[in-house]
Amino acid sequence: MKFHLPKALFAPFVWLLCLYSCSSPNPIQKEKLEIADAMEKSLTTELLDKWYPMDVDKEDGGFLSSLTYDFKPGENQDKMIVTQARHVWTNAKAFQRYPEKAFYKTGAEHGFKFLRDKMWDKEMGGFYQLVDKQGNPKTMDKTAYGNAFGIYGLAAYYMATKDEEGLELAKKAFYWLEEHSHDPDKLGYFQHLERDGTPVVRPDTIPSTSDLGYKDQNSSIHLLEAMTELYQVWPDPLVKERLAELLYLIRDTITNPKGYLVLFLTPDWQPISFKDSTEEVILRHHNLDHVSFGHDVETAFLMLEAEHVLGVHDDPKTLALAKTMVDHALSIGWDNEVGGFYDEGYYFKDGFRIIRDTKNWWAQAEGLNALLMMSQLFPEDEHQYYEKFKLLWSYVDTYLIDHENGGWYSGGLDKQPDMKPRGKGNIWKSAYHNFRGMSNSVDMLRGKNLLESTQH
Repeated sequence: MKFHLPKALFAPFVWLLCLYSCSSPNPIQKEKLEIADAMEKSLTTELLDKWYPMDVDKEDGGFLSSLTYDFKPGENQDKMIVTQARHVWTNAKAFQRYPEKAFYKTGAEHGFKFLRDKMWDKEMGGFYQLVDKQGNPKTMDKTAYGNAFGIYGLAAYYMATKDEEGLELAKKAFYWLEEHSHDPDKLGYFQHLERDGTPVVRPDTIPSTSDLGYKDQNSSIHLLEAMTELYQVWPDPLVKERLAELLYLIRDTITNPKGYLVLFLTPDWQPISFKDSTEEVILRHHNLDHVSFGHDVETAFLMLEAEHVLGVHDDPKTLALAKTMVDHALSIGWDNEVGGFYDEGYYFKDGFRIIRDTKNWWAQAEGLNALLMMSQLFPEDEHQYYEKFKLLWSYVDTYLIDHENGGWYSGGLDKQPDMKPRGKGNIWKSAYHNFRGMSNSVDMLRGKNLLESTQH
């Protein structure tokens, strides 16, 4: 016996069937939402709730630098502009994400005041690189890298709070770099600066292992990051010009055609390389010349973000190179067994080898972001990137997140079990990389297109 639906009910039946099927996520969508929920729970309870507001230095301003494995204040509380500004950025972004938690706004304001009152050189301009707990300068040298993070944190602070004073200090820092650090002839920025902003010239007596006087990828990519953030709140033509300049320098000059960044370069952008030396010399200079997979996958994201903030949509070169960088890292810098990006590799004369198989925390955080973004941008290869993303999240959840005490270990315990009792915070480690990597991943898993959201 056949069942015939009356014609009067046919259309409503089809509509209800469509409504049900359209509202019910398919297995992959359901899986992504489940990962997003788990990741956001870890982001809030195991990362942000452990750091803030506990890390606020109520006595001397700014944020504490040194934290033990169980988030107790450590011994050395010197404060570096990079980390202090990253804390400002993280609190500002966390307030935008969770506006019901007002202490993030308070934390961002608290950190801004320390940048303004203690880390900014009121006599000669620019941010000091390092001060003591009370804010007294410990060194008089300055860096483009440090000032870039000052701009980055201040721009995010203004975006979250609309405090004009924060934007004005960001502008002052930008113009200080423009006057002293920017290279009008060869372009880019000089990294090492005297207190008055004079670029440091590499002396003949300097050890060959020192990076003093070189230009470099790390300051360049974070200057790009800073200009990207600044241009979104201050669309000044000169900021746009410098943002584009950095993007194309990184894309066309600093990145090797194989898909990895040259770490250090002469002031006229000649690569610093030891590839023709003996293996002993190469390994002794590995800090200046190796493949850094973490920086490569991070830069893939930063270039795409910068291009979309600039409003560039018709240049396929950046997208192609970003994919090449992530693919290169996956092909030779990825642990296929348990997941994770290795720290360092090198192209020796007899072939490529991993020279440091440890897996630092920040590279894995940036890897989560980059892999998921690639899965969105290249739907034909989505399976490859998404499966690697899932393995990386499993790796992070198993070997990097401290589920007992909170926070992330500095290195994956599969390679460095000695990291378990080590401190969770220092002047180079805060909550910036893992907050960005996790929050961006959560948003993408829930269907958000980050590049559309960052377009100026």
